[in-house]
Amino acid sequence: MKDARPIPIAEAIARLDDFDAILDARSPGEHAEDHLPGALSTPVLSDDERVRVGTMHKQQGAFEAKRVGAALVSRNIAAILEGPLADVSRAWRPLIYCWRGGNRSGALATVLARVGWQVSVLEGGYREFRRQVIADLAAWPAGLRFVVVAGRTGSGKSLLLERLAADGAQVLDLEQLARHRGSVLGHLPDERQPSQKRFETLLWERLRRFDPQRPVFVESESRKVGQCQVPEQLILRMRASSCVIIEAQDAVRARLLVREYGHFIADPALLAARLAALATLHGKARIEEWMALAQAGQWPEFVTALLREHYDPAYDRSIRRNFARVDEAPRVVLPGADDAALGVAAAELAALGETLRGD
Repeated sequence: MKDARPIPIAEAIARLDDFDAILDARSPGEHAEDHLPGALSTPVLSDDERVRVGTMHKQQGAFEAKRVGAALVSRNIAAILEGPLADVSRAWRPLIYCWRGGNRSGALATVLARVGWQVSVLEGGYREFRRQVIADLAAWPAGLRFVVVAGRTGSGKSLLLERLAADGAQVLDLEQLARHRGSVLGHLPDERQPSQKRFETLLWERLRRFDPQRPVFVESESRKVGQCQVPEQLILRMRASSCVIIEAQDAVRARLLVREYGHFIADPALLAARLAALATLHGKARIEEWMALAQAGQWPEFVTALLREHYDPAYDRSIRRNFARVDEAPRVVLPGADDAALGVAAAELAALGETLRGD
C-alpha cells in the first residue's frame, strides 16, 4: 500500500514541469486569488464549507469542527474521484498542496495514494510557495539582461513585443500579465486584472524560464500597471538597463491607437468616464473638447489631440526621470501601422537587443 510522499519546496519547483498534474486542495476562492502554475482547482472544502467549519471550530471546538469537516471532505473527495479523476491512468503522478500542507492536502493525498497513484504533497503548502516567489522575485532580476523598449504612447511597443515573442525572443510583457495597457485608457474591456499575488506568480513563472545568457525585452512601464505593482527589484533592474526608443510619426501612432481603442468607439459613455479622471490635470473645458471630437467620430483627430496634450508630455517627463540610460538609447523607426512595417521594426529591435549591454 502506497503512502503520499512529502516533498520540500526546492524539489517541487525543480520538478514542477514533471508532474502529470498539480492539484490545489484549497477552496475555489483561495485558488482564484493565486495558485501554483498550472494548478487545477480540486477543493476538498468549498468557500462556504470552509467558513462553516472555521466558525464551528471557534464556537463549538475542534472535535465538532473536525467531525463535520471530515464528512464534507469525504463527499468532496468522492466527487473529485468520480469527476475530474475518473479517467486518469494508473501511472498518473500528481503534486497536491493546500494552504500549509496540512489537513486538506493530506486528506486528498491519502485517498489518492491508497488508490495506487504516486502522490507527492508540497511541504508547507501554498504558504511556502508564496515565500519562495517573493524571494525569487527579489533575486532573479539581477541575473537577467533586460532591454527596455521605450517610446511614446502609440508607437507600437506592445505590438513589437508580441512580434518578438512570436519570433522566439525572450519577452516579459507586463501589460499582458497585468491585463492592462498601463494608462488611463488602458483598462481592457470585459477583463479583470489579476490579484497582486497572482500577478507576481505569473511574473515568477515567466522569469524562471528565461535564459540569462539572452536578452529579455520589456516595455518601459511605470511601477504600477493598472492596479498591479511591479516588484521592487524588477523595476529597479529595468530602470538601470539599456533602452531602445521606438519612434513613429503621429499619423502612425493615431492609426495604431484607433485600432486599440475600438471598445471606446463602440461605447462613448465608457470613454467619457475614463477621460473624466483627467479633469483635475487638464480642466473640464479640455476634456469637453476631446469628447466633442470623439462624439463627432473624428477619431484620428481625437487620438492625436490626446497624444500631444496629455500622453506625450507625461511620458517625456516620466521616461527621463525613471530610466537612467534613455539618453544613450539607439532609435528604431516604425515606418507604418501595417504588419510589414512591424516586422521590419521588430527585426531591427531584435538585432539591437543582441548587442546592447544590460548594465
